[in-house]
Amino acid sequence: MKKLLFIISLWHLCFTDILAQNTPASIDQYNVIWNSPSQNAGESMPCGGGDIGLNVWVEKGDIYFYIARSGTFDHNNAVLKLGRMRLTVTPNVFENPSAFTQVLRLSSGDVVIEGSNGKIKTQVKIWVDVFRPNIYVEVNSNQSISAKAQYESWRYQDRLMSKGKENNANSYKWAPPHQVVTRKDSIRFAPKGILFYHNNGEEISAFDVVVKQQGLDSLKKQFYNPIKNLVFGGFISGNNWQQDGTAQGRYRDTDFKAWKIKTIKSSRQQQLMISLQTATTTSISDWEKSLLNTQAEGQKNTLLAQKATHNWWKEFWQKSFIHITPNQKNSKSWEIARNYQVFRYQLACNNFGQYPTKFNGGLFTVDPYFTDTTMKFTPDFRNWGGGTHTAQNQRLVYWGLLKTGDFEAMKPQFDFYKRILNNAELRTKYYWGHQGASFTEQIENFGLPNPAEYGWKRPAGYDKGMEYNAWLEYEWDTALEFCSMILETERFTGKNITEYIPLIESCLRFFDEHYQYLAKKRGSKALDGNKQLVIYPGSGAETYKMAYNPSSTIAGLKTVLEQLLSSPSLASENKKTWEEMLSRIPPMSFRQFENHVTIAPAKTWERINNVESPQLYPIFPWNRYGIGRSGLDTARNTYLYDTDVLKFRSHIGWKQDVIFAARLGLREEAQKLLSLKLQNAPRRFPTFWGPGYDWTPDHNWGGSGMIGLQEMLLQTTDQKIYLLPAWPKEWDVHFKLQAPYQTSVEVEWKNGKLEKLIVIPESRRADIIEAWELK
Repeated sequence: MKKLLFIISLWHLCFTDILAQNTPASIDQYNVIWNSPSQNAGESMPCGGGDIGLNVWVEKGDIYFYIARSGTFDHNNAVLKLGRMRLTVTPNVFENPSAFTQVLRLSSGDVVIEGSNGKIKTQVKIWVDVFRPNIYVEVNSNQSISAKAQYESWRYQDRLMSKGKENNANSYKWAPPHQVVTRKDSIRFAPKGILFYHNNGEEISAFDVVVKQQGLDSLKKQFYNPIKNLVFGGFISGNNWQQDGTAQGRYRDTDFKAWKIKTIKSSRQQQLMISLQTATTTSISDWEKSLLNTQAEGQKNTLLAQKATHNWWKEFWQKSFIHITPNQKNSKSWEIARNYQVFRYQLACNNFGQYPTKFNGGLFTVDPYFTDTTMKFTPDFRNWGGGTHTAQNQRLVYWGLLKTGDFEAMKPQFDFYKRILNNAELRTKYYWGHQGASFTEQIENFGLPNPAEYGWKRPAGYDKGMEYNAWLEYEWDTALEFCSMILETERFTGKNITEYIPLIESCLRFFDEHYQYLAKKRGSKALDGNKQLVIYPGSGAETYKMAYNPSSTIAGLKTVLEQLLSSPSLASENKKTWEEMLSRIPPMSFRQFENHVTIAPAKTWERINNVESPQLYPIFPWNRYGIGRSGLDTARNTYLYDTDVLKFRSHIGWKQDVIFAARLGLREEAQKLLSLKLQNAPRRFPTFWGPGYDWTPDHNWGGSGMIGLQEMLLQTTDQKIYLLPAWPKEWDVHFKLQAPYQTSVEVEWKNGKLEKLIVIPESRRADIIEAWELK
């Protein structure tokens, strides 16, 4: 895969001049610039590329960064950091706060730190190769300097995890079935560098515990297991460095051991490279060989790698952008655009990851104390699990990538479900004897329910296929959103999605067969009097529980079935099956508030358990209501009058009210919520929102804000493209977004007028509707 990506990078080189001309020069106006050092890791800056994320900061004259990579699961299914680096230059110009800058340069994807003291000026540039897992630290000075660096690890020894919240970082959460230990890494000096890795080996893991807990031992050999024999780590190297011993230390709440190196001779230029490797293998020697090959290629081709990386970022920013009131820098509206761009950068750092970006911090978590001072745990901590994926949250990270055109970045999330499909189908067959994939809301990276949510103390005779959990019971339909995303990707790009059709069909088949199975357990008929499914017990998100025909599930099934039947990737012989299922989907239910007809959460429900508004899900993500669709008044009534919706409204975390308001063309409401949603985070880095309901940085906070902004600017209904359907007329904006059918739309709106409209292909201009006058 990496070789293929590198070939692609060579193609990028052929178009350097073109990209330089077409990339909006204004992207650099959103660079995040600091003119003083940071106090701690909580004031760090993201940097990354490919599938690697760094948190970079300068503290007391030393440059630090954490290293993270997609898919680094230990045997407890926590996502582990790969360590922390510290760099000190002598003379140390970074101790002078009056002559200091640290900049995240969006156009090239790197972080540059500069300092001076008297006549000495030094620059440190940190960047990540987008196409190979190499991190570069380049030091340049106007005079010869020396440097020291150290690799710091808190996993130099086994660490006992305290009971309770510390295990929220792994799959056991609040209910560990045994004493949990994070195993130590292997770390040693090697010729010209430092070698470090974590090896899960054959050790009993969260996978084994979950399989046994859920009574699936007879299927164990058939299950996909991403944890067993997983090895991840790296090699720190440089041509002018030598060993300098080891040391002990403590950062914030965690002790560490440092492996130190120093420059052999002073020079105006110094460089360090950190090469990473992740693989499932039983041979550490083979793993090391592959790692050293990556390191050798990185050293040999540094200039080519840098050029390819710069070109990738240039193309990335040219593909899509949103500039709001660009002539009013640092205004609230400009701030929204800056934060949108910067958050998109954070997502792009995992563009080529094997695993999706986690909603609860992505690649950019730090010591938990800086989020919650009561949590004095290691930097590996994040709340709500590492290998555990919460679908309601994950979806908000990915919907916005359709209109940015970042389709390759969506592949890790799609492949996540494709890899675990077999496991989900096997458990369905084992528990209930029918077909289809049962994807639960809180799902492990091997496709089984999270063990804490499944429940250790379960009533005798309780359905073994079910989570014994008041929030999550019968909540299966979020997987349908990822099916819809896949089908939308096909509609946007025109690319064949045959590899994902079995996943989509299996998700639909589960609903069709399982609810007929449940109905026949209750009585003699599989369908109701109208020959339609009885979706009971169901769930309106985590909120309306034990629901009868929840509207969000009905809307989701109808939308995905319609999308699938329109897909050129669907085999023609399968169409009849899904046409018949579509005829079995029951209608949604409605209710009234103050004589206003609204969408009901379900036909009936037994209790309210959370603070979501799934009665609005037929608007987003399911596109049953909205601009250019019938029933817009009913959808607006639901937003404006439903007392639960009003009570639950907020901009915090995963709340989607800004998206709903935009989809409904409620300009003032959308503007107000967006201004709250994408305002600066209460931290030094402006897009490290959270913790909200989850953790910091909260990626579903940023994701829902991204979607809301896009929907204010551009919406599509069937073939139609609606421009500025919920946009405040007083905000100037220049944007470029993608639309279905391989279409890009560039608009410049200035002083309340449309100044520019570029639609590619030109034939799609006929489908444009100028929506700013719509009521």
